[in-house]
Amino acid sequence: MLQYDSYVPEDEPLREALCTLGNGRIATRGAAPETTSADAMHYPGTYVAGLYNRLTDEKAGREIVNESLVNLPNWLPFTFRVEDGPWFSIDEVEILDYRQALEMSRGILLRQIRFVDEAGQRSTLTQRSMVSMARPSISALEVNLRPENWRGRLALRSSLDGSVENQNVGRYADLKSKHLEVIGKGRQDGALWLRARTVESRIEVVTAARHRSWIDDEPSTLDWAVVNDDEFIGEEAVLDVESGSVVRVEKIVSLHTSRDQAISEPLAACAVELSHAPDFSHLEDEQTRAWMALWRRFGLEMDAEDRVRQITNLHIFHLLQVASPNALGIDAGIPARGLHGEAYRGHIFWDELFIFPALYTRAPEIARSFLRYRHRRLPAARRAAAEEGFEGAMYPWQSGSDGSEETQVVHLNPKSGRWNPDLSHRQRHINIAIAYNLIKYHAFTGDSTFLAEAGAEMLVEIARFWVSLATYDRITDHYDIVGVMGPDEFHDSDPNWNEEGLRNNVYTNVMVSWLLSSIPQVLAPLGERLKDSLWTRLDLSETELEHWEDVSRKLKIPIHDGDIISQFEGYEALKEFEWVEYQEMYGDIERLDRILDAEGDSVSRYKASKQADVLMLFYLLTFEELVGVFDRLGVEFTDEMLARNIDYYMKRTSHGSTLSRLVHSWVLARADRTRSMKLFRQALESDVSDIQGGTTKEGIHLGAMAGTIDLLQRGFSGMEAGSDGVLRFKPSLPPEIGRLDFSVYFRRRWLKVRLSNEELTVTSELTRRAPIEVECRGEKVTIASGESKGFKRKNESVALAE
Repeated sequence: MLQYDSYVPEDEPLREALCTLGNGRIATRGAAPETTSADAMHYPGTYVAGLYNRLTDEKAGREIVNESLVNLPNWLPFTFRVEDGPWFSIDEVEILDYRQALEMSRGILLRQIRFVDEAGQRSTLTQRSMVSMARPSISALEVNLRPENWRGRLALRSSLDGSVENQNVGRYADLKSKHLEVIGKGRQDGALWLRARTVESRIEVVTAARHRSWIDDEPSTLDWAVVNDDEFIGEEAVLDVESGSVVRVEKIVSLHTSRDQAISEPLAACAVELSHAPDFSHLEDEQTRAWMALWRRFGLEMDAEDRVRQITNLHIFHLLQVASPNALGIDAGIPARGLHGEAYRGHIFWDELFIFPALYTRAPEIARSFLRYRHRRLPAARRAAAEEGFEGAMYPWQSGSDGSEETQVVHLNPKSGRWNPDLSHRQRHINIAIAYNLIKYHAFTGDSTFLAEAGAEMLVEIARFWVSLATYDRITDHYDIVGVMGPDEFHDSDPNWNEEGLRNNVYTNVMVSWLLSSIPQVLAPLGERLKDSLWTRLDLSETELEHWEDVSRKLKIPIHDGDIISQFEGYEALKEFEWVEYQEMYGDIERLDRILDAEGDSVSRYKASKQADVLMLFYLLTFEELVGVFDRLGVEFTDEMLARNIDYYMKRTSHGSTLSRLVHSWVLARADRTRSMKLFRQALESDVSDIQGGTTKEGIHLGAMAGTIDLLQRGFSGMEAGSDGVLRFKPSLPPEIGRLDFSVYFRRRWLKVRLSNEELTVTSELTRRAPIEVECRGEKVTIASGESKGFKRKNESVALAE
């Protein structure tokens, strides 16, 4: 339960994001039903996965086209008034008691208000809402109103509002925001309906609502009269009420679009669905059962403080509202900010790198569905690479509807008010993230069918892109990758190099080496017939693979100060930053890029990172993998080198991204469990406490949320699936967590994992499948169907490398 016991108007935008309700297809922010988007304190938004539209503006002398996840017609509006008084607004009454509760166990939002209006009339208002996990096109609202010290005429109004715009993000206020046009509305078979269409992508959206009412639990047939406006349609009803009686109204809503599968037409689909939809109480029962099934699969149990357990559950809840079984078959990716707001315009970034492990370890079919989103856009990625003069496939840093690059060409610095060039499309490492997810998905699931159908083709084309981007230097006998950005984002170019992008970003080079050496191993088990077919179709040859091998061994790795891995070539020449001075001056310096730009300076001149860059290597790769890939590149990688680099870069990071503390907690999990737990707590608080000072209201940070789940299940357990089919563990549970229980779906069988500071136990479900091998710190056992095997903690000290 996420609960608020007082009404704080300025906190409403944050609470609306945190109390968003969704089912993997549709999500609606947790706004009060009586509010509108025109109200500065409230923003009711509804979004459908994969539904985008483009608008064109001119800024800084350039024409810019922005594709956005569209805020759809608001289905929530419901209000009332007594006699001829004002329509109810929570901001215009005296609140006596207030309670808002998000029931994460079953996806229901409760809001209860006891208030006195301007006429001195006391009432209790209870609202419950849901977005059905059992019926992915259905949402519902139940309103109960109880007069306490008055009787008289009560007017009710419920509506569908098509006048909405995309206005959730203040930074976008100067850009066009009208994505919808209302093209029809009416009442049919007792249900209101409103049809809207996106102005560029021409997608039709129909929202329809059915109302039923009760007085003191007895059905009441009200005379609903239609209320019409240009982009709005509603119904009003008037009834006489007595003091102490309870008026209950339910609003059942169906939403369909012209993109939906297995329908003939959106309005017809809504009509059929509403005619068969049960009442709120039956929908509630279905909702409870659907969420119960999800929690059985995704729940984590641990002995830890209440706050840690509560926020962990909140993160699982929001992950499932974006990536539930209802997402299967939908042509949509995972937006970095969920379906909870309009920041990043609903685009898909590299954040899926942090999201996928929580999916392929519990629900591989959902992870596979999102991988298919990428595969469908492989032709666009091939075109993008060819247009830049490269081979293979180059996926965009920001992706939306069709796989085009959606990154802005200019972006606004809210501290200076200036529109500056945006070079973040040079974050080519998005291609590493996609390939990494594919490889790790295959290692955990053993899903060779998907690999043969789609995954192998993507891996080969991504590898070809990187090899074509690498240029050979005959003098040094190295390959260089230039013109890219790393994960850091503060450094989009080197001030001492007169070109866009960076030279030899080490995160990029090391991960490309790992990727090029891993792909042939991943493809090997496909079998000769499949392999021959793939090689023929992709024109792949041994000569090309030998070239990949050569590149993977000769990519340049700049190092300075003995064993510090340079973030990029030229990094050592940058100035040290005055961290203490700026913290005293500004307090919050997470977004140094904006602060320095407003001062007329540039963060690219300094050894300062927004988030982990070099340290991302230690997050993604095990110590054994790091030793292997650095050895391949001619660098001896040691435990001492690992420790020195962690210390070096942690001192030079501002944590301007919610992902940063997550990564730092992970890399410290075995070296410094106290600091790791501190950073883990901070990562947990990222959204629920809005530690970035107002960004969560624009949408949750789904990568950070899912990443904290993964930090618990893989980071603290050291769980890793090898390409050899062995599931390995290297536990390092912080002392603040006494016990951790979770389930994983490994190679088509469920395993129950129990971890404490003394023992790791792995139990297999009853299955007809062959036994599996599980290894913990070098001790390997075989676990058959129904068996449980334990590993006792050894007393020797744990090295950082472990």
